[in-house]
Amino acid sequence: MSNNPTVKKILILAANPKNTVRLRLDQEVRDIEEGLQLAAQRDKFTLQQKWAVRSRDISRAVLDFRPNIIHFSGHGSETEGLSFEDEVGKEKFVTAEALGGLFKLFANHVECVLLNACYSEVQANAIAQDIDYVIGMNAAIGDRAALAFSVGFYDALARYDPQYDGDSTIEFAFNVACSSISLAGVAGASIPVLIKNPNPKAKELKKN
Repeated sequence: MSNNPTVKKILILAANPKNTVRLRLDQEVRDIEEGLQLAAQRDKFTLQQKWAVRSRDISRAVLDFRPNIIHFSGHGSETEGLSFEDEVGKEKFVTAEALGGLFKLFANHVECVLLNACYSEVQANAIAQDIDYVIGMNAAIGDRAALAFSVGFYDALARYDPQYDGDSTIEFAFNVACSSISLAGVAGASIPVLIKNPNPKAKELKKN
């Protein structure tokens, strides 16, 4: 693990419980990692993956890694929360309130949370009370669209240049990611939603 403050740490939490529809999470993470490795600024990012995540694994992973960006890939429900695994690999929801309360504890170092799961806007709004930038989905998002969005987001993040790309790293990456869905020829470019904390803590990713 890097302790260099100029290196941004990305934590990917993936869960696809055995009683839920299979998602291409392995391809998503592989393509994200490949995009980061191909970037000229690859040394400014480090990525850690956690799979088959249970609710109790969330805080443990954040405490161990102290990430700047937390990325969840999996299923979501507008009313019940995000879908993690229980002790036998079946679906167990974590509510928006629980997630918001947890991430509040890590607001000093978490700069952005990306919830790549259907109907996760409710959870994103709860988390955004304390985290500067949170991305959620306002409807069900198809597997191909979700993959295109994730890859586009990190491709842009790792290649951001303030001379050309505006003042906000996250907003630039978000806009590129939405365009990536359209470029992939699939529907869903309007589903991702970027929520900004109305009272940001000025911890946004430093300009490269």
